[in-house]
Amino acid sequence: MQRLLEYIGHHPYFAGGALLAAIVVAVYELRALLQSAAGVGTMQAVQLMNHGALVLDVRSREAFEAGHIGEARNVPLAELAGQAESLARWRDKNVVVYCDSGVTSASAARLLGGLGFAKIFNLQGGINAWIKDNLPVVKTAPSRRPGPK
Repeated sequence: MQRLLEYIGHHPYFAGGALLAAIVVAVYELRALLQSAAGVGTMQAVQLMNHGALVLDVRSREAFEAGHIGEARNVPLAELAGQAESLARWRDKNVVVYCDSGVTSASAARLLGGLGFAKIFNLQGGINAWIKDNLPVVKTAPSRRPGPK
């Protein structure tokens, strides 16, 4: 122990850098652990849906219309905080959130958690994993927006 303290005394920058690197790695690992704790695979998501879970698609309206999980509700991530009150009845029920790959929906899951939602699940791999597992996708007609005359 005496030699370690002597070494740190002679090389403060190296010791500080090693300590900083250890902290960064610990924070990164903890963050990854917390994000994966609420992640579910496609089969688990189907089970949650069969038990009445709300399914939220946080992609853009165009991506949603191109193909989405049946009975999913489209609430783009940018609008999620503003739509929280319309989703209030789901605060204590299961909510499955998805995007294209599962990254954006992880942010949406954290946001919903901060807004008081208790049972939020992120679909790992997003709609891409859903399609890869040959699960059904619904396409809707593009919404008509009035254009300039």
